[in-house]
Amino acid sequence: MIEHLSKKAGILLLSLFLVATMTFFLMHAIPGDPFVQDKAIPEEILAALHKHYGLDQPLYIQFGKYLEGLVYFELGPSFKYEGRTVNQIISDGFPVSFYLGIEALILAVFGGVTLGSIASLNHLRWQDHLTMVIAVIGISVPSFILASFLQYVLAMKLDLLPVARWGSFAQTIMPAISLAALPMAFIARLTRANMIEVMQQDYIQTAKSKGLNAVQIVLRHVTRNALLPVVTYLGPLSAAVMTGSFAIEKIFGIPGLGQWFVTSITNRDYTVIMGVTIFYSAILMLCVLLVDLLYCFIDPRIQRKNGMDGR
Repeated sequence: MIEHLSKKAGILLLSLFLVATMTFFLMHAIPGDPFVQDKAIPEEILAALHKHYGLDQPLYIQFGKYLEGLVYFELGPSFKYEGRTVNQIISDGFPVSFYLGIEALILAVFGGVTLGSIASLNHLRWQDHLTMVIAVIGISVPSFILASFLQYVLAMKLDLLPVARWGSFAQTIMPAISLAALPMAFIARLTRANMIEVMQQDYIQTAKSKGLNAVQIVLRHVTRNALLPVVTYLGPLSAAVMTGSFAIEKIFGIPGLGQWFVTSITNRDYTVIMGVTIFYSAILMLCVLLVDLLYCFIDPRIQRKNGMDGR
């Protein structure tokens, strides 16, 4: 178990180092200057800004200081927001994105598993066809189109929900639905396909011959094996929804991490772009690691294969 975790942690740290390296050099390879955009700046002021932020130093020295800051999670100051650091921006934006992401994740998982289960238990019946039509629509319609549609219908026409902004539970409903629609549809299709495959196995037929009803068979035998691919998908899905959807947060005016990222790209705020990218990568890798461990506990065969049973 410890050896397995050590290997995973080593891979995670190496991946973060590669992400940090690529992000740093790509940002510095972009033509132009982060302080020169709409209007010209006198050379003296520009030189002073470069000196203040350490951009006048050789690239390898900047990279070394940047890696040193990453070790202590000091991501540097923002180029565009005076007096604010990247750490402060992340601490302000991430809790908002995290709350919205958890809401969307719960909706996607429970909705997707429920729809997939209904479709698989009613294979080739009207419930199956209706569920798959809903799933195809969820996968086909982009989240920003769905968000605009929900705003028009539920907020502007029916006046049931606030059109935008952040602060109350009612203001989270439409963004959460917009975020959850695509993963919910994908989970529904994945659950349906795997449950149909599992229910054709010999041990399921044996359970039926013993007189177990459909509910008992699904709960005791089908669910655990059929949901393993869904658990694998939860890693990248959790990271994606918890760190914020750039388009959704922009549409609904939500002050989350995604909106900060979009704004930093527009402003060419290099430190914010690099900091948010690395933070997102760290969350993604951590979620994948947690899902990998959960996968091992759900399926004991994987524990034995990885040598995690202590032998």
